[in-house]
Amino acid sequence: MSLQIPHREKANGATGATKAVILVGGSSRGTRFRPLSLDVPKPLFDVAGHPIIWHCLTAIDKVPSIQEVYLIGYYEESVFRDFIKDASTEFPNLSIKYLREYQALGTAGGLYHFRDAILKGRPERIFVLNSDVCCSFPLNEMLKLSQEKDAEAVILGTRVSEDAASNFGCIVSDSHTRRVLHYVEKPESHISNLINCGVYLFSTDAIFPSIRSAIKRRTDRPSRLVSYPSSDNLESSFMIDEEDDENRQNEVIRLEQDILSDMADNKQFFVYETKDFWRQIKTAGSAIPANALYLQKALQNGSKELAPRSENILPPVYIHPSAQVHPTAKLGPNVSIGPRVTVGAGARVKESIVLEDAEIKHDACVLYSIIGWNSRVGAWARVEGTPTPVTSHTTSIIKNGVKVQAITILGKECGVGDEVRVQNCICLPFKELKRDVANEVIM
Repeated sequence: MSLQIPHREKANGATGATKAVILVGGSSRGTRFRPLSLDVPKPLFDVAGHPIIWHCLTAIDKVPSIQEVYLIGYYEESVFRDFIKDASTEFPNLSIKYLREYQALGTAGGLYHFRDAILKGRPERIFVLNSDVCCSFPLNEMLKLSQEKDAEAVILGTRVSEDAASNFGCIVSDSHTRRVLHYVEKPESHISNLINCGVYLFSTDAIFPSIRSAIKRRTDRPSRLVSYPSSDNLESSFMIDEEDDENRQNEVIRLEQDILSDMADNKQFFVYETKDFWRQIKTAGSAIPANALYLQKALQNGSKELAPRSENILPPVYIHPSAQVHPTAKLGPNVSIGPRVTVGAGARVKESIVLEDAEIKHDACVLYSIIGWNSRVGAWARVEGTPTPVTSHTTSIIKNGVKVQAITILGKECGVGDEVRVQNCICLPFKELKRDVANEVIM
């Protein structure tokens, strides 16, 4: 095995070229993040005071060898324009560009489609991050492991409970060498509780030939039915009728189903296991545990963005500078208050996200909830969800034999009347709640 030099000098004098790709998905699906995704694309939803993808960029910015970041997805270009403009100012060392797919190409198909742009400047490696995960993104540690092992791929892994593991991609690894021996996406039987976190580091020499091989296998396969049982981006299955369609669908390639298990056979695939926090942000309710995790991390890091502890502030709490919070209101822990929010006297807010221009009137109580943009919660009203265990990777609970969301979510411009109690509900935008309601989806 030839020894790889970790930091090769590039022609312009910079060291060891690495690029980063954030997979942002697209507008045709995202139904699990409703009602919030009706008004803002999930990657731009604010968690702990910042859009979800801002947390990815913060981690990428800490890797000295990365100067270019691509967001790949199939939203309209205009969706990310303002964010990229702001992020380019905040992260001046990064060149951030959005590459739009002409259709949903899958997590690997999008990479392959834009391979010319990604390979420009001949980077040695690329990080690939799913935008809908919440973690500390230990990218420098993954890079170090990649260099030590001369790896073709490094995957970020974490341990979950055995009953939760089958909902994710499962990794079997050699505990001594950390080499990935086997990878199965959403296995039907238990194989491992080490799961795929949706963060990867690939050698450019390995990933693009792997995707090309997968596309060739797809083309050569005689079957006319393509099925993606666990895909978030596609209908569960679709028939291919025309030759043109067949060529296009051959590009729908997913890292998880089509690439990683083959990479496990090539012996240069390693896992970096994080002991730090990790959560998926799939459903709208999962923004609440993600908010708590990011706020706790900011508190550990001594972030100046957080509100200082006081009699009525139980850290960590993020309050946007333009928000107005009455000094007698009690906030925290794990609360994010958005721009121009008003919180009245004696109100109590805990484990919640309150979005732009919302109003919480005096003596109202908001627990384990998301209060939508421009929504208002009346005086003495109670909007509450149900706490779920920290180790749980779901935000649904069983109430009276029915599966309901543990987190209460008010969509945009909802109103909760004075003294009304709303419990474990999802409320679509523009609804007025004038009576007590529990365990319902209000449409």
